[in-house]
Amino acid sequence: MTAVVHPRQERSGFARYRHSLWLLTTRDLKVRYSTSFLGYFWSILDPLVMASIYWFVFTQIFHRGAGHEPYVVFLLAGLLPWTWFNGTISDATRAFTKEAKLIRSTKIPRTIWVARLVLSKGLEFLASIPVLIIFVLISFATPTPAHLQWGAFLFPLAIVIQAVLTLGVALIVAPLVVFFRDLERAVKLVLRFLFYASPIIYGLADLPRGFQFWGAFNPLSGIFSLYRAAFFPTELRWFDVAVSVVMSALILLIGLLVFRRTISTVLKEI
Repeated sequence: MTAVVHPRQERSGFARYRHSLWLLTTRDLKVRYSTSFLGYFWSILDPLVMASIYWFVFTQIFHRGAGHEPYVVFLLAGLLPWTWFNGTISDATRAFTKEAKLIRSTKIPRTIWVARLVLSKGLEFLASIPVLIIFVLISFATPTPAHLQWGAFLFPLAIVIQAVLTLGVALIVAPLVVFFRDLERAVKLVLRFLFYASPIIYGLADLPRGFQFWGAFNPLSGIFSLYRAAFFPTELRWFDVAVSVVMSALILLIGLLVFRRTISTVLKEI
């Protein structure tokens, strides 16, 4: 006889897993900052230092950045979300090997061990947004009311698309690293390449015309254009955004399939 699951049981199960996800996420944040003197500021220090370096090199030495003024705002609008993506994928290479005993002994869905990385780094990203706002005000780049309205709508959209993309990539990387340990180093190399292949220190329109089309198939391109739309509306190209949406959804689907097919073997290997 087939057991009938009461809707309340389904809701309570979902609430329990959601609670587990939140507990693991907050635990990660507490462990990361409990023994740190600077605490929260570590989450914004790296993008701030990188933004300062690139600002100095490209505006003071090479006298570039025209069309992206204030350039520091342009940089931060790309570096801050990149830090979220880069940090999550880097941590995903150790998602199962770092806490193998705990993962084997719990019965919560294994996807939560990956999703918690996306959420914890995402919360750090949200906590860094005030830094961007401060530089916007300092640089006299306060958007016009029309741009502000668009930005208020497009910024959350960018966050959702990036969360989907990041989770999809993490679901692919996390289990495969268990089988191929060299993949951890390979991921670091790919992330380093992807940093320069993504429109972070430059805009997609700055590329030669032939590269602009192919650059749009980097799903981060459309996402970064959404983050910058409020301050640099000319950076927004809806073709890039559409490509990012389709590719992010596709990568998430592939990630779920890879994860589902490998997780039982992963649990035996760790």
